[in-house]
Order: sequence, then C-alpha cells, then structure tokens
Amino acid sequence: MTTIWHNPNCSTSRRVLQALRDAGETPEVIDYRQTPPDRDTIRQWIADAGLTIRQALRRRNTPYDDLGLDDPALTDEQLLDAIEAHPILLERPFVRTALGTRLCRPEERLQEILPNPAGTIPPPGA
Repeated sequence: MTTIWHNPNCSTSRRVLQALRDAGETPEVIDYRQTPPDRDTIRQWIADAGLTIRQALRRRNTPYDDLGLDDPALTDEQLLDAIEAHPILLERPFVRTALGTRLCRPEERLQEILPNPAGTIPPPGA
C-alpha cells in the first residue's frame, strides 16, 4: 500500500500526489493536519526516510520561530511534542511505498521509491 502524508494546499504535495497517480498508484491520502499520525508513526517514518526529527521540521508558514524550535538544546521528544501540538510543523509530503519512505522534497525523491518509475513529476506551475 502506498501512503502519502499530504497537504492539499501545498503545490509540491499536489504534484507528488499526481505523480503517484500517473504511475498507476492509488495511494492512501492522509491530510496529516486533519488526521495526524501518532507519535510513534511519525518517529518511525522520519527514521525510515533517513532523517532526524529536526530535519523533518518545516519552518516556513508554521509556528516554528514562535516556538523557538531552532534551539539546539531541544530534544527529539520536545520536537515531537511540538509536531503533535502543531502538525503543520511536519514537512511534507512524506510518501511510503513497498520500496521505502521518503520526504519527497525535492519532488524527485519520489523516484527513489516509486514501484513504477514511469510516473514523472510535473514541473512547478504545471
């Protein structure tokens, strides 16, 4: 099963979702802002993508700065607390396929885990 943590307001997320569909995938689409994954799932997907919790944080258009999340003394648990309280802090889109999990930013990262690589990423603005 292919799953995407999606933000329909994000053009990158929309392009990745379309590329999945163009590749013949019928992904489970989770608007992670409305239906946030549980803490253990967030931690697992981030680790499976080869990232740290800090690397999976989104700064732009989020409360990142207001919450002082750039403080290097904050632990992973504290960062996860912030993500749980404000799911928009999680960078997007995360995609999981049978071939792995990736934060598909840049969008081309999808190709690394796409079961049918015939799907292509439309250019920005398309």
